[in-house]
Amino acid sequence: MNSNFSQFIANQSLKYKDKTALNHRYHVHAHWERITWTDFAKKIHSTAQALIELGVQAQQCIGQFSQNKAENLVVDFAAYSCRDIVVPIYPTSTLTELKFIIENAEIEILFVGNKEQYQLAQTVLKDSKFLKKIIVFDTDVRPLSGENIQYYSDLELTKAQKSIQEELDQREKDFQINDIACILYTSGTSGISKGVQISHENLLEAMRIHDIRLTLISDKDRSLAYLPLTHIFERSWSYFCLFKGVEIFINHLPGEIKDTLLEVKPNYICTVPRFWEKVYEIITHEISHFSPIKQGFFTWALAIGQKYNFEYERIARKADWKLQLKYFIADKLIFSKIKHKLGIHNAKMLPIAGARLSDELIEFFMCMGIPIIYGYGLTESTATVCCFDRIGYKIGTLGSCMPDVNVKIGPNSEILLKGKTITSGYYKNEQANQEAFTKDGWFKTGDAGHFEGHNLILTDRIKDLYKTSNGKFIAPQKIEAILTMDRYIDQIAVIGDDRNYITALIVPVMNEIIEYAKKHKIVYENADDLLKSQAIYELIDERIKFHQKDMVQYEHIRRFALIPQQFSIETGELTNTLKVRRAVIMQKYKYLIESMY
Repeated sequence: MNSNFSQFIANQSLKYKDKTALNHRYHVHAHWERITWTDFAKKIHSTAQALIELGVQAQQCIGQFSQNKAENLVVDFAAYSCRDIVVPIYPTSTLTELKFIIENAEIEILFVGNKEQYQLAQTVLKDSKFLKKIIVFDTDVRPLSGENIQYYSDLELTKAQKSIQEELDQREKDFQINDIACILYTSGTSGISKGVQISHENLLEAMRIHDIRLTLISDKDRSLAYLPLTHIFERSWSYFCLFKGVEIFINHLPGEIKDTLLEVKPNYICTVPRFWEKVYEIITHEISHFSPIKQGFFTWALAIGQKYNFEYERIARKADWKLQLKYFIADKLIFSKIKHKLGIHNAKMLPIAGARLSDELIEFFMCMGIPIIYGYGLTESTATVCCFDRIGYKIGTLGSCMPDVNVKIGPNSEILLKGKTITSGYYKNEQANQEAFTKDGWFKTGDAGHFEGHNLILTDRIKDLYKTSNGKFIAPQKIEAILTMDRYIDQIAVIGDDRNYITALIVPVMNEIIEYAKKHKIVYENADDLLKSQAIYELIDERIKFHQKDMVQYEHIRRFALIPQQFSIETGELTNTLKVRRAVIMQKYKYLIESMY
């Protein structure tokens, strides 16, 4: 596989021809438009020629700033084929973030999606010394103003000259395996974003090792692209699906996922833990309204599911006929109905990564026969480092390491990585490179962990560790993952660095709080008034104590404040990958936090 990463697309188009490669649409009520493998390869080739005609030089950066679209994948592979570098930018990025990436990567050509992204790009174009041209995907973005702005559909219609094809052929001859394919900017929880360089070799190796590990995947399957293609997780997974001939449906907007899942009924969908935390909230909310008899039956079904899936299926052991019959009843009357309602009844594998997911939630879904594959990876490792094995997985771990990804535990229990999927470094950031690698070339993940047999266990995010004034180390993500399981707690930010005890800011699940208030006849005027109620404070306090009963005393939350406004990307408390920006929260809620001390 010592070749340009894009070349496998041409091979797939010869193999699959009129088979559907991609399905896309621009809103949830539109019909799906299919793109065959033949059409996909043609679009890639014509776009590659257009990039050369626009003057993009080999190893020059082009940007993509849009929601998930089929065009994103076309532009990706077109750029790879002519040795250009793709810089995907999160569709929710602010003007400041967009400016920084364009200036840092020296992007001259930017592909944008909708009206909002176009307007932000226009603002940058006015003053940027690098950005020269904007190419718009959505044709309903009107009017386009300026000679340096055009529609992508017009770009596709451009007829390439013979010299353009000759240049494309020459670039193929000049290709180097360590050419940069894309630069993915990290979401910046602890400072300025860094551009992670991903080479053609990184991508090719990622395909190879996933092909060895994930033997279940077939070209008769369908996958739903839900996470942003900007995210290394969705990007690598979608590439692997194309590599295996899996049909991809592209979910355009995150808010459409509920309808899209029910319509597509995919075999695969990559998600982050927050997705499953929300699913858990929905399921437990419905169960709370069951009659006592139905609640008892659900509890029985979970117990049967636990015995069947953990004591037998997990280790490829055949259950006796009595347990098989009980599980059949539990699945028929409970589990399958939940899976059909969610649109995941055809799921063969549901990869989850990107943050910590509590062991209790993993066990809950596994009991129902939902085929979760929990894993760990980074942008810097071209996604997967390790993941659950289909047979013999162990809850409480991150699974076993991917083939030929070398993992060892370094000083301070830090997880260190080596291998062909590991980045060569950060773009134009020598200081970050010096900090990220050991002298003998191991990449420092910033995560602490240890091995239990062949399984990796993640203990803490080293940079996120709080050290209390009493000298105790606290892992806030662990506490947050456990508490957001609760039906009344939507979001939480744990506070405690250099403090003598732990506090928290909590965003409650307001519909559950309102329902509780109604049931207990709590009088209030508005949401703010309700959250100031002593009865509601005592409810949340009771829930916190329940979930923390097995934690050591210094991890217990002593005080907390309830806030009605959700943490969000738009207001700056969350990164584009939904991680908590602690510095922003500490500053925004400074006086509220101080009042708890």
